[in-house]
Amino acid sequence: MALPRIIGHRGAAKHAPENTLVSIRVAAAQGASWVEVDVKLSADGVPILMHDDRLDRTTDAKGPVSARSFEELRKLDAGGWFHPAFKGERVAALSETLELCLELGLGINLEIKPCPGRAEETAGIALSMALGIWPQDRPPPLVSSFDPLALSMARQVVPAWPIGYLVDRRPADWAAQADALGAATIHVNARRETAQTIAEYRATGRPVLAYTVNNPAAAKEVLGWGVTGVFTDTPEALVKARV
Repeated sequence: MALPRIIGHRGAAKHAPENTLVSIRVAAAQGASWVEVDVKLSADGVPILMHDDRLDRTTDAKGPVSARSFEELRKLDAGGWFHPAFKGERVAALSETLELCLELGLGINLEIKPCPGRAEETAGIALSMALGIWPQDRPPPLVSSFDPLALSMARQVVPAWPIGYLVDRRPADWAAQADALGAATIHVNARRETAQTIAEYRATGRPVLAYTVNNPAAAKEVLGWGVTGVFTDTPEALVKARV
């Protein structure tokens, strides 16, 4: 699997409203060759892009995402909270997100970010849809999640697609968990890692990706430790710094 050094986090989250189509377009314009997005389900089972379990932070509505149908979600403003220039940006469907990435020639990391109690359902529905859209002659998406149930379902639905094992505060049995999931990559919180811990991850034979790294000097440091690539809200800054 060919992994880039720079992956746009939720598109280009410092420059456009996160997890929207415009954010993906901005990331591509800034030089990112891959993007990462968060995938949830609407109340009626349509895969959408959204990080939080609630709508409050990234739309003009309040309440749980899981309580709104796709039709209701599409009526919300998912851009005005970020800047008036993005007012009217819609909640993105996963289907149109994948089509946009194909149009722009982008690779994609699909992070399954299920609402409570919907891990297997979210992974099953979202990845079944993605499998039907993504061409077999293109390198497949990288699927990641903090939820082991979501990753276990991913292994069933898209067995040939690579799995990313996500770590924040790593558990003692992290290596066994990565093995059990058949993980192809390990994704770590850059702020919690050292050269030594990165070496321990790499000793399993897996590439390591680090999140979320917005400072070029910090990016160069973790890449110097042997990290393969970084997730960043500011692709342009890292591209210009030639990390």
